[in-house]
Amino acid sequence: MSLRVLVVEDDSEIRALLHTALTVEGFKVQSAVSLREAAALLQHRPPDVVVLDLGLPDGDGLQLVRDVRLHSSVPIVVVSARHQEAQKIALLDAGADDYLTKPFSVGELLARIRVALRHRGTTLAAAVTVHELGELKIDLEKHVVTRYGEPVHLTPTEFRLLARLVRSAGRVVTHRQLLTDVWGPEYTEHTHYLRLYMAQLRAKIEHVPAEPRHLLTETGVGYRLATD
Repeated sequence: MSLRVLVVEDDSEIRALLHTALTVEGFKVQSAVSLREAAALLQHRPPDVVVLDLGLPDGDGLQLVRDVRLHSSVPIVVVSARHQEAQKIALLDAGADDYLTKPFSVGELLARIRVALRHRGTTLAAAVTVHELGELKIDLEKHVVTRYGEPVHLTPTEFRLLARLVRSAGRVVTHRQLLTDVWGPEYTEHTHYLRLYMAQLRAKIEHVPAEPRHLLTETGVGYRLATD
């Protein structure tokens, strides 16, 4: 089962970046743009980890850390443009697990999340961010796919599907799991989506789409990204 992340961030560009990056890594992502919205989501369905900005329109993220720690030990990773040491100390003392200063790399944020979860007894494997085989290179962190060194343009859905296969490279991912992770749990019966998008992906990255070398079909089960 995928772990759930609550991203509390009012900057729409950063929120979209985090949503995409965390989704690609297999997390289920919820977003909040204010303390009030975050508190409501935390009460309704507690996440497995919180990524928290401090400067929110209705208050300071420090108050949310304090409130959460009254009843929950959920890991909290703070991301903020504030550099003052005293503020970092106050947040860590209030119960934040880690503090990341903006700008930060997605790779570092994912590593900090893994550490915070590990401290709670949940171990995640290090993220696979680059897949190379023959002429094909997929860089998840940079959101770039190249073939023979030339960029391949993918739609957002095509990229999410390919990224999900990268995270399980060499292993079969079932139709149901792909539909759940890429489109959502309400799409588990829509196997025609998979056939359509897999055909589109093969047309873009395979030398002979009808005889794929990278995106392999496991008949009646799912798909696998080749590793050799």
